[in-house]
Amino acid sequence: MGDVLEAERLVVGYAGAPVCGEVSLRIAAGEVLAVVGFNGAGKSTVVRTLAGRQDPLSGDVRIHGLPVMPDAIGFRREVAAVFDGDVFFPGLTAREHLLLVARGHALDSPDVAVDAELAFFGLTERSHAIPEALSSGQRRRLLLAAAFIRPASLLILDEPEQRLDPMMRDALTDRIRQRARAGTAVVLVTHDPRLLTKTASTCVLIDEVLAHVDTERGARIIAGA
Repeated sequence: MGDVLEAERLVVGYAGAPVCGEVSLRIAAGEVLAVVGFNGAGKSTVVRTLAGRQDPLSGDVRIHGLPVMPDAIGFRREVAAVFDGDVFFPGLTAREHLLLVARGHALDSPDVAVDAELAFFGLTERSHAIPEALSSGQRRRLLLAAAFIRPASLLILDEPEQRLDPMMRDALTDRIRQRARAGTAVVLVTHDPRLLTKTASTCVLIDEVLAHVDTERGARIIAGA
């Protein structure tokens, strides 16, 4: 299987000021790459840039060999991402949000797919609630459902475990592994050592110089060991 994502000499930051060293990496289909680093190292800035949410200061990011074009239909079909602070349509219910995504990606039997995601993420009983009426944890699960319902070839998950209880974290772990086995490439930023060791096939440390580390060391870094 070929590379899904490639970053070459990527520099990220704000107002012209880099937040970390150059990032060069490749992610193949079916690979789960964990991105770790100390607080303020620039992990979220790196993955937001990989997802096309902000422009790099310099360097190159390609998805399936093509430049990142976040407004292109093809890019939106290939890349699904979850970030803290992602917003909803305030007037749509949880079910309507997922139906909008499912139909936008031309899924077969979108209603069936939506019911499955609502059940998986424990939202069936809240399916007719608007986002404002959901708890913080329920809104997080809705964001995850909207990402996982998409048949994307690349998933970018920035601390997806936030506001999830232990049982749902275990379910998320299994879901990430399932998508990877099906050939989806996954980029994962997490502060949960168990989630990292159970899912990641490779790991990079974001610092002044990018370092490829084994997953056990990555887990120790985020555990503060």
